[in-house]
Amino acid sequence: MSFIYIPFIVLGLFILISSFFVVKQQTAAIIERFGRFTSIRQSGLQMKIPLVDRVAGRLSLKIQQLDVIIETKTLDDVFVRLKVSVQYKVIKDKVYDAFYKLDYPHDQITSYVFDVVRAEVPKMKLDDVFVKKDDIALAVKAELNDAMSDYGFDIIKTLVTDIDPDAQVKEAMNRINASEREKIAAQFEGDAARILIVEKAKAEAESKRLQGQGIADQRREIARGLEESVEVLNRVGINSQEASALIVVTQHYDTLQSLGEETNSNLILLPNAPQAGSNMLNDMVASFAASNQIGEAMKNAKKKGE
Repeated sequence: MSFIYIPFIVLGLFILISSFFVVKQQTAAIIERFGRFTSIRQSGLQMKIPLVDRVAGRLSLKIQQLDVIIETKTLDDVFVRLKVSVQYKVIKDKVYDAFYKLDYPHDQITSYVFDVVRAEVPKMKLDDVFVKKDDIALAVKAELNDAMSDYGFDIIKTLVTDIDPDAQVKEAMNRINASEREKIAAQFEGDAARILIVEKAKAEAESKRLQGQGIADQRREIARGLEESVEVLNRVGINSQEASALIVVTQHYDTLQSLGEETNSNLILLPNAPQAGSNMLNDMVASFAASNQIGEAMKNAKKKGE
């Protein structure tokens, strides 16, 4: 007789066990009784009336993300593909609305995103779409919050994560960017070359100035040395003409000596006879005398003319 009660015992245990269920963390369970909403159960071990109540569904209370790809046209007639990421979650106090008012919340959110993006992007040029993508995201978030809050969904954040123009447009943009950078590089190179030329010219001018100053100082010292030499020779009884001849001959032979010491010199000094120094001095004196006579004649002619 005891075996007759075994099926009833098993059935009783099954009914007892089926009256308990577990709801995971950040999840809400919807309980219906004979098809009618009864209650919402939160995380933990829960109990329901077996064979009467049933778990109609479960909703995650975590933040979820929906990626929407939209193709639209800008103000300057460029087709672009935008990827808009919508982060949303079910409001804990509105689980009933989220479960019963919308069958496919993803489709509803996608429709609103399409509507807002295709209303905002055609007002902007392509460059403005890249610059003002945050404005597009804010417009989508505002529209979704107004529409989805009644259905129990809270829009946490919307992000425009990708803007992809047509391939030919991207290639043209890259060429424009490369041309601009080459232009800037050419300007910098031109400025550098101009600065180099100016600085080089300044350096050459300074070098010439110092070289001229050196030559002038050298000639001044030579003249001073000649003057001192003539004075020394005059003190020992040699007149100025003889002293000048002696100095010219001495310098002439010093020059010949220095040429002999230079093995790679291409300079040829003519003439190099012993009387060459005296002849040079006589020619110089005659030239100076002729110059003085011409100067005096010009002065006299000018006075007569007055």
